[in-house]
Amino acid sequence: MLQLKSILNVIDNSGAVWAECIRVLHGGQYARIGDEIVVVVNKAKSNAIAAASGVPKVKKGDVRHALVVRARKETLRPDGRYVRFDDNACVLLNKQGEPLGTRVLGVVSGELRQKKWMKLLSLAPKVV
Repeated sequence: MLQLKSILNVIDNSGAVWAECIRVLHGGQYARIGDEIVVVVNKAKSNAIAAASGVPKVKKGDVRHALVVRARKETLRPDGRYVRFDDNACVLLNKQGEPLGTRVLGVVSGELRQKKWMKLLSLAPKVV
């Protein structure tokens, strides 16, 4: 469960490394896997540049929407198993709600399938 001031790893190739949650969008206090949040980029790579324009995709201090793809808090699955990850992670989204990066660099949760994030699942190397 993520809330205000939670720190997340950014696992796409948008150029961001860490992000801090500043708002949970669905109206609750906590965000879980598959929820959209608003984040501010705390640390960004300086060499990540968009191909067409030559300007960075994201830089430190940018406010973006993100999707939670991993959470430390365990999640109960319908078959009775609990799934828990080692870190909190997100993927940045553009204004249309699509992933900002073209690659996902880590494992994502299978709960995204129920939330209709098929585009993101197809980019991920492994779904747990």
